[in-house]
Amino acid sequence: MARDVYESPLSARYAGKEMKYLFSPDMKFRTWRRLWIALAEAEMELGLPVTPEQVAELKAHTDDINYEVAEAREKEVRHDVMSHVYAYGQQCPKAAGIIHLGATSCYVGDNTDIIIMYEGLRLIRDKLVRVLRVLGDFARQYKDMPTLAFTHFQPAQPTTVGKRATLWMQDLLIDLEDVEYRISKASLLGCKGTTGTQASFLELFEGDHEKCRTLDQKIAEKMGYPRCYAVSGQTYSRKLDNQMLSVLSGIAQSAAKFSNDLRLLQHLKEIEEPFEKNQIGSSAMAYKRNPMRSERIASLARYVIADAVNPAMTMAGQWFERTLDDSANKRISIPEAFLAVDGILNLYLNVADGLVVYPGVIRERLLKELPFMATENIMMDAVKRGGNRQELHERIRVHSMAAARAVKEEGRDNDLLSRIAADPSFGVTEAELQGLIRPEKYVGRAPEQTEEFLTETVAPVLARYAQVTDEKAAINV
Repeated sequence: MARDVYESPLSARYAGKEMKYLFSPDMKFRTWRRLWIALAEAEMELGLPVTPEQVAELKAHTDDINYEVAEAREKEVRHDVMSHVYAYGQQCPKAAGIIHLGATSCYVGDNTDIIIMYEGLRLIRDKLVRVLRVLGDFARQYKDMPTLAFTHFQPAQPTTVGKRATLWMQDLLIDLEDVEYRISKASLLGCKGTTGTQASFLELFEGDHEKCRTLDQKIAEKMGYPRCYAVSGQTYSRKLDNQMLSVLSGIAQSAAKFSNDLRLLQHLKEIEEPFEKNQIGSSAMAYKRNPMRSERIASLARYVIADAVNPAMTMAGQWFERTLDDSANKRISIPEAFLAVDGILNLYLNVADGLVVYPGVIRERLLKELPFMATENIMMDAVKRGGNRQELHERIRVHSMAAARAVKEEGRDNDLLSRIAADPSFGVTEAELQGLIRPEKYVGRAPEQTEEFLTETVAPVLARYAQVTDEKAAINV
């Protein structure tokens, strides 16, 4: 590792090997060669003077790129595409004259960018599936465990630990649908020429418009894509970049919400992210177990959400058929967004796969608040025994306020049940009241909702991705 030059932390610390390779120079230049082969082969099939021998020669040197020749040539001509055309021609002397025939730089540059983004989406899709699997197992394991729910981070009607996990999953399912939709619309730029009119190809094909149309379709098929965009300028519409990063931003938003919930739960000592045996939580306070991975998810997510503004502004600023003010921004914003989301999902999977639940703490906090939530049931039971609903409501209001004041101002335990039991208006003992406030009575349909969601909504989605292997997420720091 070079220690005297800047290296993006997304590459050095956060993203996985596969995603880093996708945005590597080697992936880019190998894809250029595959595109040149597809072009030559399509041109041959459509009757241009390209021979099978030339195509075979190009295929023989798809991956053994002579980088030193290309780099030396680029120093002379200051053009990356033409440098690689030259280098490829050095290895393929018979085909040298037909490489890049009729094409512009955007033929290899833009089609490659599209291919890499879609390959990146497929990696992200598979990681979303893995996170959903792990969260699904967690949700099912804890679907019946009552826990205090919060609105406005104030105690509210109980839910279950598993039901809360389904909320995280629901967000990810929405993200997965967005990824699937974007993949379903996959289209290449094709070979459209300098302003998108295919004028050079119309000349090569001697005015045959149908061959120009067929050329695009053949290139798409040879590259494994169903179609090319019907029209374009010199480049594909930069709206695609915006759509891609909007999907990535959505995933970042979902992950950040999960990480925020977990950081709050860890503060409450109810659920913690994994903490390794020799991990140090704080350099000063040895006892601390800081939610560092969840914080990292939130930090990276914030970056992606902000980064998604870049392609929106770039798209809005394009002029006519081509302007180059997209290039420098694109080179940074798109790879970094993909690498960051890859890192986020690695962290998400790592954290979700190692969640530590503390049932005692969860139950204790719930029981402290449950008497307040049980007052409606207590009042209804007293009405059944002949009490006056309005009078009982006022008595409960007074007792609740007094009990809450004692908890907040004096630090005492919640004694609401004792106060109600001592009030003859209710005609009930404290033991009877204790039997009334079993937490399981107050979670509504949370366990059933969880099971129904996992069975009816999640299971069919995961079944479509049975081929996606389970993996443990390795994180660097």
